[in-house]
Amino acid sequence: MKILVVGAGAIGGYFGGRLLEAGRDVTFLVRAGRAAQLGAHGLGIRSPAGDFHAPRPPTVSAETLREHHDLVLLSCKAYDLETAIQSFAPAVGPATAILPLLNGMRHLDTLEARFGAAAVLGGQCVISATVDDDGRIVHLNQLHGLSFGERDGSRSARATRLAEALGGARFDLRLSESIVQEMWEKWAFIAALAGITCLMRASVGDIVAAGGADLTARLLDECGAVAAAHGHAPRDASLRRNATMLTAANSTLSASMLRDVERGGATEAEHVVGDLLRRASDAGLSPALLRIAYLHLAAYEARRSRCKET
Repeated sequence: MKILVVGAGAIGGYFGGRLLEAGRDVTFLVRAGRAAQLGAHGLGIRSPAGDFHAPRPPTVSAETLREHHDLVLLSCKAYDLETAIQSFAPAVGPATAILPLLNGMRHLDTLEARFGAAAVLGGQCVISATVDDDGRIVHLNQLHGLSFGERDGSRSARATRLAEALGGARFDLRLSESIVQEMWEKWAFIAALAGITCLMRASVGDIVAAGGADLTARLLDECGAVAAAHGHAPRDASLRRNATMLTAANSTLSASMLRDVERGGATEAEHVVGDLLRRASDAGLSPALLRIAYLHLAAYEARRSRCKET
């Protein structure tokens, strides 16, 4: 099975690298700068699950991509989605499956509009990873899971084939029959985590130490209420797990979006927090904390844009 991994950053580099390690036919679609970095130093993964280094990982550019692939593993940032679509479109044939690992749900509508609903799977990953100054993927904890499935919940022959192709690599893989529900549950969690840690400029543990655990819990409830209003109320196990993670004393957990803010970079605020707020409005909800968190991030983006212009 020919697998095209769009991007070789923290997400694409990790899961694509693990598939490459397992002997799968993987090619990374990357820009010129990342291609040069991979050509010079290879693809490296540092992880509690075991390190890996591919001296010359297969890469392709948007300009030279011609061949159809069986699977497109999409790992770009939400704000790069339109550009990514243009770059990997030549790889999509009549039988190509597209597996996006973006947070939220808006990207599904965008991918459907371009490639049709049948081509697009549901998917998500659970991992904390970053790229260091030398271009290596640094896996920050023990979690490295990827789940996917048909969005209608069926256990199709296509999904089974993909599970067989992706299985056996050094990460946790699960074929799900409720992937859309899981994506909504993760979205509620990610929006709450990003919202509160960016708003407070602090980790979960620091927010708890400051006496703000109740605000975190309220924001999580607001996010869950939006999911429920759209027919995907978080299940009890998800509620307990997420509440525990977001109110744990001494936890160093923070959103990758906070790291983006701290380095002055672009964020996925519109896709993760803003879109959830819009769907709340569509459902007649007025989540006050979610709105404050979004406005905080929107103000940051406005200032960042103004500074870039000057």
